[in-house]
Amino acid sequence: MRLALPFTPALSRVGGGMAGTAAGHTGADSPVVVVANRLPVDQVTDPDGTTRWQRSPGGLVTALEPFVAGRGGAWVGWSGSAGEAPEPFESGGMSLIPVPLAEEEVDRYYEGMSNASLWPLYHDVVEKPEYHRHWWDTYVQVNKRFAERTAEVAGEGAIVWVHDYQLQLVPAMLRQRRPDLTIGFFLHIPFPPYELFTQLPWRSAVVEGLLGADLVGFQRPAAAANFVQLARRLHDLPARGSTIEYDGRTVTARAFPISIDVKAFEELAGRPDVVKRAEEMRTELGNPQKMILGVDRLDYTKGIAVRLNAFQELLEEGVVEVPDTVMVQVATPSRERVEHYVHMRETIEQQVGHINGVFGTLGGPAVHYINQSVPREELAALYRAADVMLVTPYRDGMNLVAKEYVAARSDLGGTLVLSEFAGAAAELKQAFLVNPHDIAGVKNQLVRALRVDPADAAKRMRAMRRHLARNDLDHWASSFFDALQAQA
Repeated sequence: MRLALPFTPALSRVGGGMAGTAAGHTGADSPVVVVANRLPVDQVTDPDGTTRWQRSPGGLVTALEPFVAGRGGAWVGWSGSAGEAPEPFESGGMSLIPVPLAEEEVDRYYEGMSNASLWPLYHDVVEKPEYHRHWWDTYVQVNKRFAERTAEVAGEGAIVWVHDYQLQLVPAMLRQRRPDLTIGFFLHIPFPPYELFTQLPWRSAVVEGLLGADLVGFQRPAAAANFVQLARRLHDLPARGSTIEYDGRTVTARAFPISIDVKAFEELAGRPDVVKRAEEMRTELGNPQKMILGVDRLDYTKGIAVRLNAFQELLEEGVVEVPDTVMVQVATPSRERVEHYVHMRETIEQQVGHINGVFGTLGGPAVHYINQSVPREELAALYRAADVMLVTPYRDGMNLVAKEYVAARSDLGGTLVLSEFAGAAAELKQAFLVNPHDIAGVKNQLVRALRVDPADAAKRMRAMRRHLARNDLDHWASSFFDALQAQA
């Protein structure tokens, strides 16, 4: 498949880069502060050698920028480069407050504790977590630095919204420094049950860190219930329903399922150039009768091997044949410094090579494997071109790819096969749900999706699109922010 992409995404000039830094600006007295591992901008270098800041892609920035910028707020985060941090600067109507990370801290806090300890633990131990005391010590050190910077810039009685597993100690550390603040925390990944979480040597410290918040948000109600149970059993705290009594305060744990900017993605996928590109893709693939699509970050939680195995077995059994049915798998590179990920990439590439060696034709391969980042326009075209979207994570907090696919299909075409262990399965109930641990079940549902009556497929898609329209990205951010303000 050709990926000499005709689309060149425009670089959004949201800030003046280092030369455009607001001299002496500190972001102090901000009424609203977002705290996340990364700033909402990336530093880029132009061909002439000048540097500037470009708005980061992704849903979190899209969702939160209006809330922060519209209230004269600040965003605290790491710039993405090891070493000294830039001075605070203005961008997109927000005060951006960079937090420095040394190279060793990136290794221990981010690659180590966050992504080799917490990530696998919170994803049902799909891969065995590693626990090292020096990783934990650095995690505590970096969380303290984030809390200190936030305490410096937050105005009196400000609302602070802390994000994700890298910063779970920040709420308590921040409250210790600034008890006047209203603090929210949102976990974007799953939160494990008691039996798994208690493997963590520093389990009590993490729970205490989160209890520093007034409102702790999760993707699913079960995750919120897991947290309440941990607070009750580990710390013997009184709890009723979704609330926990702690240190003279009431801490609320609730589900706020994240979503996407449905309208924007629908408009992108419906653009004439994107629709035309989708048609070109089908031609480049040899005009197959059916195209199966997978789009993932290259991660062991995503179940990429599951769908390759299911497709391979269907080919072996003669249920599907090349070139009538082909598969496209986009696997965006991820955490390439971590050994687990390097090994996984090699295994997947070997599997793709085997399938293509046995079942590929002169006209083209059975599996078109793309191990690179894909621009959003190209991604939207892939969604429009695909007959079946195959999403098979072993565990996923939400999975926004599934929602993007549904948003892209204003034509009511296409079908979604979705793991029941993705948070999105609780919302997109008209998808063909699968257990990724059951290859036979995945195969059966994939065949059903490939052979579904078009009228039934359209009915399913219409129902999922209705749900998404009511529960978009703005609804997620607004509902959390409103609930947090109510705690003030």
